[in-house]
Amino acid sequence: MRYILLLSILFGLAAPMRGPEPVGGLEPAVRGPEPFILEHERDIAQVQPGPHNGTGTTIAYSFFAHAQGLTLVFRKRVLLPGASIGYHLQEKDEIYYILSGSGTMRMNDSSFTVRAGDAVLTRPGSSHGVFAGADTLVVLINYLQK
Repeated sequence: MRYILLLSILFGLAAPMRGPEPVGGLEPAVRGPEPFILEHERDIAQVQPGPHNGTGTTIAYSFFAHAQGLTLVFRKRVLLPGASIGYHLQEKDEIYYILSGSGTMRMNDSSFTVRAGDAVLTRPGSSHGVFAGADTLVVLINYLQK
């Protein structure tokens, strides 16, 4: 029986799942923004030059850019070999998380290697930039909008 149910679900033969039935014949009210948003990176990818006057070609994924009331910026940026995010002054806390590859981050008067698994918090008043070098560097970037 479980096997048949699993096959039915996999092949779309089962009846669609429904939410809770309305109480007293009334539909439940939806308050505020949508309860969730699912975005696929293939649908939002944009080829762009390196931001902040950076070099080379990058691919930007600005997830949830059109979500009503969301103040969190959640971006993925792919820096192709030789690309960079230009050196710039930081105005708010920003987190860089390296998903894959390696590169060089310049922070104020220092430069250091970043690689997959590294997280860097840049604070207001500091300056920084990231260079991909010979590898493709994939970075998640998060900060709060003002």
